[in-house]
Amino acid sequence: MLDDLALKFERASSAYAGENGITRDADWFLLKLQEEMGELTQAWNRVSGRGRPKGRSGEDMARDLENEAADVLGHILLFAHQNDLDLAAAIKRKWLFSLDEAL
Repeated sequence: MLDDLALKFERASSAYAGENGITRDADWFLLKLQEEMGELTQAWNRVSGRGRPKGRSGEDMARDLENEAADVLGHILLFAHQNDLDLAAAIKRKWLFSLDEAL
């Protein structure tokens, strides 16, 4: 399941990088994940009243939070894919359940 999802993110990311002249070297995957975590934090600060809404409605800010969480998930999967990490095995090892059980 995670591998299939990672491949979908990989295709989208690769296409986006190609269209925008972005080189996705080894460091890019971790740096982009960090950037997305910053954006998620900013969205959370707005939703939780710790940041300026900048004219965004509550509905817009909630959507922004969802979008940024989706970006973080995508970039976690891209980082794992790029580095041949077996997230399913790590989840079973660290969280003590398999993905099959979770579904």
